Amino acid sequence: MSKTKIAPSLLAADFGNLQRDIEMVNNSNADWHHIDIMDGVFVPNISYGMPVVKTIAQHATKPLDVHLMIVDPDRYIKTFAELGATYLTVHYEACTHLHRTIQAIKAEGMKAGVALNPHTNVNLLKNVIKDLDLVLIMSVNPGFGGQSFIENTYEKVHNVKELIKESDSSALIEVDGGVNAKNAKALIKAGADILVAGSFIFKTEDPTKTIEELKKSTDRWSIFEL
Repeated sequence: MSKTKIAPSLLAADFGNLQRDIEMVNNSNADWHHIDIMDGVFVPNISYGMPVVKTIAQHATKPLDVHLMIVDPDRYIKTFAELGATYLTVHYEACTHLHRTIQAIKAEGMKAGVALNPHTNVNLLKNVIKDLDLVLIMSVNPGFGGQSFIENTYEKVHNVKELIKESDSSALIEVDGGVNAKNAKALIKAGADILVAGSFIFKTEDPTKTIEELKKSTDRWSIFEL
């Protein structure tokens, strides 16, 4: 079986039927709920805040993978722990004191992740990689769903994988942005452990089946590789 995790991005869900879509993910072959928090400052868009995350947490039966695309994320670390986040990912570009932020996330009992924008070099994580549980590679410019996949993501994932190996880190690699059935296998081959998919899942007629097919494609790839 594949170890690859699928994390549907609730940003692409139907907000008028949010509970329905959360329960769909609960009952599907997906592994995590991916939750994007945007402040309109760090990225040019606003998503949803604490009340919506609280509602998601009330209905979710799978881990909450929270991605903060906000300035000064330290202000909200404790709040997201209280809301039930399993993973809390902050952006390298938004943290003045990254090591301190990572330690603060862990002190609240959450797994710590760091996201990198498309232009950010992976080697900037060298001094913190052993402290991380997750590295999130943005394969689109953050802020909006439905964007086209940036092709140099494969090389970037490979470079992070090499950095993890060299540092003897146990961090997982997550890819977010433009992920679909066409690029999933190549991302896994490059070293990705978690695939975030939003529009690709929720904009289809049968999201549960789409998740199942995406999961199966990663399973077949892993079996082939073994």
